[in-house]
Amino acid sequence: MDKQSRREAIRDYKERKTRAGVYAVRCVATGDVWIAGAANVEGQKARHWFGLRMGSHTNKAIQAAWAVHGEAAMAFEIVENIEAEELTPLGLADLIKARERHWLAALGAKKAVG
Repeated sequence: MDKQSRREAIRDYKERKTRAGVYAVRCVATGDVWIAGAANVEGQKARHWFGLRMGSHTNKAIQAAWAVHGEAAMAFEIVENIEAEELTPLGLADLIKARERHWLAALGAKKAVG
């Protein structure tokens, strides 16, 4: 890849649209569900799975489920996309937290992060 192509690829990456939303990490074997929200939900599976594979996930309950049941028993799903184009960063953060609380209650889930 020449310098110009590399610059264009970097620019395109930085300018890409991300999706905000709420996601669930599920242990299919036990039925346990963990919920979290993020400004970029699409990047969250890689973040969680990396920590789980390394044995260093910040949520010890998710790490324990992974250790007992394995990767095949774990699922990642986006439960809600949030339209963020009209929101300020603070407004988006508040909306994500509110929708996260909704899904925690609706699914009887635990927090995946924090």
